[in-house]
Amino acid sequence: MDLGLAGRHVLITGGSKGIGLACARQFAAEGAHVTLVARGQAGLDAALAVLPAAQPAHRAYATDVRDADAVARLVDRVYAEAGPVDVLVNCAGAARRTPFDELTPQAWHDAMQAKFFAYVHVIDPVIKRMGQAGRGAVVNVIGAGGKMASSIHLAGGSANAALMLASAGLAAAYGPRGVRVNAVNPGLTLTERLAEGLAADARQADASPADVLAQHTARIPLRRLADPQEIANAVVFLASDKASYITGAIVAMDGGVTPMVV
Repeated sequence: MDLGLAGRHVLITGGSKGIGLACARQFAAEGAHVTLVARGQAGLDAALAVLPAAQPAHRAYATDVRDADAVARLVDRVYAEAGPVDVLVNCAGAARRTPFDELTPQAWHDAMQAKFFAYVHVIDPVIKRMGQAGRGAVVNVIGAGGKMASSIHLAGGSANAALMLASAGLAAAYGPRGVRVNAVNPGLTLTERLAEGLAADARQADASPADVLAQHTARIPLRRLADPQEIANAVVFLASDKASYITGAIVAMDGGVTPMVV
């Protein structure tokens, strides 16, 4: 199926590993040219090395998206050097899972900064340019923790819930200007961050990470964790012309753990 992404410019934050890198590889396979953003240059260089070649070439920029001023400069540079952004995919930033007894006011602030503001800092300057151009697509990779409260993920889940509302609201605001905004909510996924989350769960439950993983897996109707490529497949579809009438959608990708209507 031709998704109509050949020649499109896709900006991906958090693109050096995990779901972000899986998205980058899939967009590149569809013929898009990709600009990756992450904090570490070494990781970005390694990510670029595994992407299929594109014309114009893929690019990468090391930037901390928690810094709004740095992101503003980054977006100016990306537009100047790589051209207008057709698709923005936000994967950067993740709030740590923290047992509720370990939460502090600073932990709540850190969670919002790491997840909510890390996305907003990039969305704001890019979606405004998309609105001026009259076209564009934004896909936010958020997380299932924003849908149902969990005592192990209260601060991060709150940031995720705020991002869901922002995504739906921006979809309504920018739809008349030709910009679509959607989100996907992965559940447990086989990425580098999985061990950190399992360790936090294990501390709260006074159990081993292996036991916690087994318990989580048993609660998933599909009886397995997601692969990053599965998340990327949904992201690429939502960004494509084949999803041209989908906006404001929040897609659950947790293997059926939260069978909710709304």
